[in-house]
Amino acid sequence: MRDEVLWLGRLLFSLVLFDNGYRHLVSNTEASSQYAAYKGVPNAKLMVQITGVLMVLGGIAVVLGIWMDLAGLLIAVLMVIYAFKMHTFWAETDPQTQAIERAQFMKNISIAGGGLILSVFTYLPYTLTDGVF
Repeated sequence: MRDEVLWLGRLLFSLVLFDNGYRHLVSNTEASSQYAAYKGVPNAKLMVQITGVLMVLGGIAVVLGIWMDLAGLLIAVLMVIYAFKMHTFWAETDPQTQAIERAQFMKNISIAGGGLILSVFTYLPYTLTDGVF
């Protein structure tokens, strides 16, 4: 039962990666690109597409158990970068915008924490590969 719960946790953790990656690539590319450009991201549309691919690949790696240590570490690093670049709630003056940005910032930081946990977990069931490190 423990193994199944650990795999279910990996699946649930990955849902946010799949959802956001899909929206970056398919359903919300233009809006995400405009937001990224507003935040000063160069080549905003290309970067949105690249981050979408990275999120989907990260989710796949976590669900299938492919190089979990590397996948978790990369997810953590990417989420910290996203949080500090895209969701600068401390720079917002409008209280509603600040609250939205704070929630997004904390979501990304929480995902980063989950990625770090995955990167050092020594045993995970139902994995296709061993870790890289």
